[in-house]
Amino acid sequence: MKKILTLLIVLLVFSVSLSGYGEDLDIATLFKSKGINGTTVISSMDGTKTYIHNDELANQRVLPASTFKIPNTLIALEEGAVADGKEIIKWDGQDKGMPVWNKDQSIETAFPVSCVWFYQELAKRVGKDKYEFYLKKMKYGNEQTGQDVTTFWLKGDLKISPVEQVAFLKKIYAREYSFKPSSYELLRKIMIIEQTPAFTIRAKTGWAATPRVGWIVGYVESGDRVWFFATNLEIEKTEDLHHRQDVTMEALKLKGII
Repeated sequence: MKKILTLLIVLLVFSVSLSGYGEDLDIATLFKSKGINGTTVISSMDGTKTYIHNDELANQRVLPASTFKIPNTLIALEEGAVADGKEIIKWDGQDKGMPVWNKDQSIETAFPVSCVWFYQELAKRVGKDKYEFYLKKMKYGNEQTGQDVTTFWLKGDLKISPVEQVAFLKKIYAREYSFKPSSYELLRKIMIIEQTPAFTIRAKTGWAATPRVGWIVGYVESGDRVWFFATNLEIEKTEDLHHRQDVTMEALKLKGII
């Protein structure tokens, strides 16, 4: 009996070490109460505290969708696809699917509303070879572009996991990549989704069509504390897109971060 008990303990420790982190019960209860299938990763800047719900999904790579606009903005500026955040690219007059997209755009206007056509035009100007260079340089997900330079992050070959998203954002925050300081500053500005006297949240959402996965990734600055997060959920309908931000903000509150 003693040998069997010892074996069970060894197996338990081994299984926990494989996943890296145990299931966070607070966040698991939150997901269950909302009937949502997905994952959330929340991690302190130094990595000493990390909370994960659904470790399997947290390590599963999927399309980044519009969360790729974070590195895409830095790449486009570095390559001179536009001069700065204010340079306008003219709308061609064709309906782009959303009223807020149907106008001339700059990075400052296109990023917050996730304007697809604007970033597709930037992608044409940057080119496939440059993207391959930067994806490898940043070790971004599986580093794959596929053949279509205008769709590889939306329905192409590029994949990244929530755990990798958090690791990537930490490097962006620390400015470990050799992008211009002015580009980093612009990115910090356009990523703000909420600002209070107590904290600032910078984030980007995304929604991939196949499979239908909704993202929100970003970080919270509160005093001298910085916490990073990545959430992706199974989302079939546009009416459910609000769950991305709602469940993430509630998880951050549960952990006393905001």
